[in-house]
Amino acid sequence: MSQTNDPALHRKGLLITAIGGLALSFDIPLIRSAHGEVWSVLATRSIATFVTALAAWAVIRFALGKRVTLIPGPVGVLAGILYGVVSLTYMLAVFNTTTANVVFILAFTSMFAAILSWIFLGERPSNATFATMAAMVAGVALIVQDGLASGNIFGDAMAACTAFLLASAITLSRKSGRDMGFVPLITAIFPGIAALILLPNTGFQVASPGFILFNGLIMIPLAFWCLATGPRYLSAPEVGMFYLLETVLAPIWVWIAFAETPTTQTLIGGSILILALLAHSFWQMRSKARAARESNAAAEFPFTG
Repeated sequence: MSQTNDPALHRKGLLITAIGGLALSFDIPLIRSAHGEVWSVLATRSIATFVTALAAWAVIRFALGKRVTLIPGPVGVLAGILYGVVSLTYMLAVFNTTTANVVFILAFTSMFAAILSWIFLGERPSNATFATMAAMVAGVALIVQDGLASGNIFGDAMAACTAFLLASAITLSRKSGRDMGFVPLITAIFPGIAALILLPNTGFQVASPGFILFNGLIMIPLAFWCLATGPRYLSAPEVGMFYLLETVLAPIWVWIAFAETPTTQTLIGGSILILALLAHSFWQMRSKARAARESNAAAEFPFTG
């Protein structure tokens, strides 16, 4: 289990996952900028990510002389399978619904993580977390209802699957306490191979491959490594909340680059999600600070009361 009670490690985890969430916010804009067919884009993105992972591992192993495990045992294999399926469902979501729908539904990752942590790790959510879940369910319901009306229900369903699978991978990483930083990067080769098999008869179709190569070689490895490393220092729900950065920023980048404006109902549902998560995050920070003060007071005056 990760040492989340150590303030220094907790701060380190916050920094790492914040960098990951920020890098991830550029994923959809770069995918859209490539102007490609879904399987061509997925193959390029995944194989580029795999190549970067191998190169980084080689530098760490042979140039720096540090032993790094690419996939830490059976639990790493299982996490890798989850991350591989995530790549497929995520890409299907991006190509079959709006950017706002994808990222707002992905915001539910933290709540899925809270539920899974309760079931498998015995970390019972607080009453405040339950209240946040209820608000987020209402927000997602509005977005999905809008997807039904606009014919984007398949894309919305793939986004929901992505959120659940990500939460599962985060919870598994949290339970194992192992270093999973390379797992989503190395196992990216599997969705890459699957995408090559599923290429259309017309062959590879990406109008601007530079965007997707930059995404796969730099941004995705950085994002996935940071977000996969986060559970060593933070709880699963906390890591999930850093996907909120993508929720807030990705629609802004897409609006600036492509003038893609979300519907009113999607904005209302997304606002409910964001406000619920922000309120929950502030509540968690206050609770941690209060617990730390009480712990310090008990250590200073152990025989009082």
